Amino acid sequence: MLDEHFMHSVVLMGQHTPEGAYGLTLNRRAEVTVGELLSDHPLLGGHSFPVHAGGPVALDTLQLLHRAPDEIPGGIKIADNLFLGGELEAMAGYVSSRSAAEESLRLIIGYSGWGAGQLDGELASGAWIPASIEPDWIFAHDGEALWRRVLRSLGSEGEDLASMPPDPSWN
Repeated sequence: MLDEHFMHSVVLMGQHTPEGAYGLTLNRRAEVTVGELLSDHPLLGGHSFPVHAGGPVALDTLQLLHRAPDEIPGGIKIADNLFLGGELEAMAGYVSSRSAAEESLRLIIGYSGWGAGQLDGELASGAWIPASIEPDWIFAHDGEALWRRVLRSLGSEGEDLASMPPDPSWN
């Protein structure tokens, strides 16, 4: 995928129906911190906790992806040990009181969205490679490292792709 929003990206699909699809790009950092986004919040204002760019749609939304349901209640379980959403105040307390919060929480602005049939067409053309992902990978890897980890989980085909530059003419 040569689109700047999706080149070398890992997208966690949240919904894929005939009406369209919704997902969160996992491996792109936004150019903003939670302290900049929520500068007026008493616990988060000025905090350097990173925010990730979930995609080019609805950049005014903040979503929580985590594996801390006891500390951040109210999320929806989307996989084993992976939750989407939760209480903002609980998340703020979690971020401000834990030095290792990045190991179990991703804050994400925006999302990736496709209209009816659009993602199906992209999948059929080979623009995307479906893969399973382990929740541990989401929090242990970032950027290209996560992309390469997911590709390598596919076996030899993925290993070859993980070693290629974004544009083959760079060779």
